[in-house]
Amino acid sequence: MADRKLKEVLSRAAAQLKKAGVDSPALSAQLFAEKVFDLNRVQLIIELESSVDSEKLAEFEALVKRRASGEPAAYILGVKEFYGFEFKVGPGVLIPRPETEEIVEKVQQLFRADDKFLFADFGTGSGILAVTVAKLFPESQVVAVDLSASALTIARENALLHHVAERVQFVRADFNEPLLADAKFDLILANPPYLCEAELEDISSEVAEFEPVSALVSGPAGDEDIKGSAPRIAAALKKGGTVFMEIGYLQGQKAYEIFDSCAAFEGCVAIHKDLSGHDRIVVAKKR
Repeated sequence: MADRKLKEVLSRAAAQLKKAGVDSPALSAQLFAEKVFDLNRVQLIIELESSVDSEKLAEFEALVKRRASGEPAAYILGVKEFYGFEFKVGPGVLIPRPETEEIVEKVQQLFRADDKFLFADFGTGSGILAVTVAKLFPESQVVAVDLSASALTIARENALLHHVAERVQFVRADFNEPLLADAKFDLILANPPYLCEAELEDISSEVAEFEPVSALVSGPAGDEDIKGSAPRIAAALKKGGTVFMEIGYLQGQKAYEIFDSCAAFEGCVAIHKDLSGHDRIVVAKKR
């Protein structure tokens, strides 16, 4: 078999992925090539006319085949960028979304980089919020909570990867149950499941078939975890403490009512929109 040029390999892979109907086929092909052929983005362009090693080509084609089946590129690669940092991900955790980065921006507006504060991350998953905030605020301490043992394993790996493990305490627990109820936290971050069961049928097969349903679906109504966690958050926050919680884009009014009905937050609740103009973050301050 004649030597295959990298340019041809990428073109064929992109065409195969496009035919399979996956998102961003050309980008997926490039990312797999960077991983398998050990190239950065600039080198990938420079080496387009170079011949591809047959063993490496087989490895590359295996990744393309997995992607063509619908498996998310982040799971295949084992990493995903969040807020400019690279995080390990796997089938046991949700793939980080750009919308969640806006919670980090809210924290940066609330605290100075050298502030000392204690915060909790409810539903930490891969640890993106806990680790990113701990990294950006080197004087902070965090308690990261998740019910999934596999998620906490990945979160611990990310804390080690970003050199913040000594400031992160991991707790396996249901944050809808009584937990951390001694009013000691300055800040609580939360990204709970917020899809209703019916919405699972409408989302892409990549998400529904590969990402953990328990981290996506809250229950029949979709707001069960918001209702369950609001009083727990109120109990765990110090007076004057703040919560930032990500919600579904149709849940703004309902989430507002849930938090405002807690005496600790009454009159101190707002719903912030994401860059697309959708309701996305509940902000509530404990009175």
